Amino acid sequence: MTFYNDIYPFYPLNRTPFIFNINELIVILVFLVFACSFLIILPGIRGRPRLFWMFRVTFSLFIGVVIVAVNFTSDWAAASIQTNTTYKSFSNATVDAEVGLHVGLAGINVTLKGNPVKQLNETINYNEMFSWTDDYDRVYLAALERGLPNPILYIAEKFTQDSPCGFFFQYKYSGRYASATMWTAFCCWLISNILFSIPVIKYAGYMMITTGVFIFFALASFSTIHKVPFCTITIGTASLETVYSGSFWLSLATGLLCCLIGFTVILLEYLVPEKIKIFFTSSEGDEEEDACPVEGYFNTSFLEQEIGFPLGDVQFSQNQEKSDGIIKKYWT
Repeated sequence: MTFYNDIYPFYPLNRTPFIFNINELIVILVFLVFACSFLIILPGIRGRPRLFWMFRVTFSLFIGVVIVAVNFTSDWAAASIQTNTTYKSFSNATVDAEVGLHVGLAGINVTLKGNPVKQLNETINYNEMFSWTDDYDRVYLAALERGLPNPILYIAEKFTQDSPCGFFFQYKYSGRYASATMWTAFCCWLISNILFSIPVIKYAGYMMITTGVFIFFALASFSTIHKVPFCTITIGTASLETVYSGSFWLSLATGLLCCLIGFTVILLEYLVPEKIKIFFTSSEGDEEEDACPVEGYFNTSFLEQEIGFPLGDVQFSQNQEKSDGIIKKYWT
């Protein structure tokens, strides 16, 4: 018998807990690249517009990364209990562990972590993902074949299509509609950024409010799962009851921020249109540049040929001077 990378054939692989959602990591890295790119070009912007650009880019990228990232997170709703429960099928051995259920728009994560982690000569630290996009029942059967612990299989069984609880359809379709609405909010966010750059400030404010409204629609769609009767998920002597978690509250805060920005921009557009224009353009820097003296140089020999008389007969104003055949003129 041979082995490869310290893994022996015909023996089960060492299980490791789920660390981080790769899709979520990609989204965060992409937006970090955009943020670093803007920070690099920021020193090239002169004057106060540099500070304005920094605030605009920071808030805009924050809103964008939240809208996209929450589609891949698994903490829109969560529940956790500490209990004594059976560990494996056909065994009376029990473990003291923390059992968690984390619900996202794309599926659920079921966690099991021992207290302590080392019990029954095993490392009890599981985080299993069950996605709506895959064939859920097939994934559940694969989990049975792998011999996952009883608490994980019990919770996963509640979300199968044949379960009388009906969790599968409730969570799947509410998450699907919420995800579609969040992507619509992302499109509105892109349009608002384009309008801010043109700039068409008033309509950009309208699109920012629309972005917040679609985020609220997504939250309302996900919240429908809490308006229907639930089966009780009891493990040991405790029951799992899901409550809104991090991604839900982060999306709510982002929606409120979008509406606040939109209403503020529209209000300032009506009250102080010139000031709000300065904030979203570099017009203030251009005016200061126009007010500075600008030097112009004229070739006297060429001008004498064109006008037909020597420039020595021309009377120069106080702001003009002639030196070595070159006229230097200042405009103020």
